Parts: sequence; C-alpha cells; structure tokens
Amino acid sequence: MQNDKVGNIIRKTRLEQKMTQKQLADKLDISDKAISKWERGSGNPDISLILKLSDILGIDVRELLKAYEKP
Repeated sequence: MQNDKVGNIIRKTRLEQKMTQKQLADKLDISDKAISKWERGSGNPDISLILKLSDILGIDVRELLKAYEKP
C-alpha cells in the first residue's frame, strides 16, 4: 500500500534527523496526530505540504512522490 511507503519514508527520515513527531508537526503547522497517522499508513500528507515536508526532511520531493507509485 502506498500509504505505508510514504509513512515509512517520513518516519525513517524524521528519526535520522532526531526529530520528534511534535517537532515536525510544529514546522508544518499541523498536529502531531497527523504525523502519527501518516507514519502508521492511515493517511498521507496533503499535496500542499509535500514541498515543505521534503525541505524540512532534507529529501528530494521526487523521493516522496515515488512512494505514491503503484508497484
């Protein structure tokens, strides 16, 4: 499922940067519950957050978008 792929990328990268879900959420001006939801595969970030999310995590936006591709 694509939700799992996106969530795994976000979680892995966030942890590599020693950032909490709350810290990431604050930088995105959203709730930490949303971050938790993404990382559990229960949802995905809104497309309007993808650029900012990739900047904060220091990853190429294409890496995040590739996770949405079907296998």
